[in-house]
Amino acid sequence: MGLFSKKKQDSKEEKATGKAAGLGNGKSEEKKKSMKELYEEEEVKTISPKEDKKAGKEEVGGEIKRKFLGAHKILIKPLVTEKATNLGAFNKYVFAVSPQANKIEIARAIEEIYGIKPVSVNIIKVKGKTIRSGRTFGRRKDWKKAVIALPAGKTIKIYEGV
Repeated sequence: MGLFSKKKQDSKEEKATGKAAGLGNGKSEEKKKSMKELYEEEEVKTISPKEDKKAGKEEVGGEIKRKFLGAHKILIKPLVTEKATNLGAFNKYVFAVSPQANKIEIARAIEEIYGIKPVSVNIIKVKGKTIRSGRTFGRRKDWKKAVIALPAGKTIKIYEGV
């Protein structure tokens, strides 16, 4: 029974110091950055050298810098599906993107190719389906898609030839 009384004492001490749940449990709270603030940051970010070296990163003087892939390598193709075309009514467009690309790189690629700064970028990782041909089993590749929201009044002509 000594454990329960100790826990009550600890919670009383936390309340007295202001570290109750939700009031900042010792960690610094960071504000979420908007897309506008992310654009204003530098194009090349430094990453700790302990992080894995993946494609698109190089080591320079003890720091690893992430290279910006070409805009046409980031945006693979626009997705023309029924759901994607219905999102066009809300000024949102769907693209298949490079699996290594992040939200900032996708937003920059949209701006470079179409000349429009997106309001928001949402990313979905899609797992490849398991397929079968006779007795052999296989798997399709995993891929990534991005839903891009544009400002009101701006459009992209994707569905011209469809």
